[in-house]
Amino acid sequence: MDLSTLSLGQYTFIANAFSFGLAVMAAATLFLWFARSQVAPAYKMAVTISGLVTAIAAYHYLQIMLSWDAAFSVMNGNLEVTGYPFNQAYRYVDWLLTVPLLLIELILVMRLSRSETVSKSVWLGGAAALMIILGYPGEVAESAGTRFTFWVLSMIPFVYIVYQLVVGLKGSIGKQPENVRGLINGAATLVVISWLFYPIVFLFPLIGLTGGAAITAVEVGYTIADIVAKAVFGILILVIAMRKSEAEANAQA
Repeated sequence: MDLSTLSLGQYTFIANAFSFGLAVMAAATLFLWFARSQVAPAYKMAVTISGLVTAIAAYHYLQIMLSWDAAFSVMNGNLEVTGYPFNQAYRYVDWLLTVPLLLIELILVMRLSRSETVSKSVWLGGAAALMIILGYPGEVAESAGTRFTFWVLSMIPFVYIVYQLVVGLKGSIGKQPENVRGLINGAATLVVISWLFYPIVFLFPLIGLTGGAAITAVEVGYTIADIVAKAVFGILILVIAMRKSEAEANAQA
């Protein structure tokens, strides 16, 4: 990542994207945690974890913004690098914590049996962590060949996760109340679609985008994917929890 290739406009655009990401994550955290009172006790943990995911993301977006600001200085309208490296590890530390939690919150809101909940959480959460660990060496690699190699390796657990979301959870989704089956299917689909952003963005530097354009596409692309995969997904989990809570309350009335 040659930061000296960025124009002032690209630098500002990326900084604004980071700022927007921080604002969305912080707002989503407060909204989700305040909304916990609207769901039954059985679903409070799922909503709590949804807010925890966005809280972790908000913290890391703050760190990303500070690192980005430290890497540049603007003098008389000219952008210059300061020599401080932009720390890309913040994203991967964030993903290592939040990506497994994203899958766990979906499993918890489905309220499966204890054994199924533990099994799916361990396997899907473990695969998600492995995917992130395998992706980081490629992200920081200077060689295109190394970047592509680790992209391929990280896609192996990614494909496993997609298969489990599309096929493995089908039977469990069929057992859900009728008023939330569509939403849970939508949540699983949202995970798949939003996560497809990441491997695509990861390949941008390998498909012809270079210099400042590549940096802008990668950083803004990752930010958009984070907002959809964490904040939007968290709100969807809350809606599912509220509907299930309402249905169970009506059934007991």
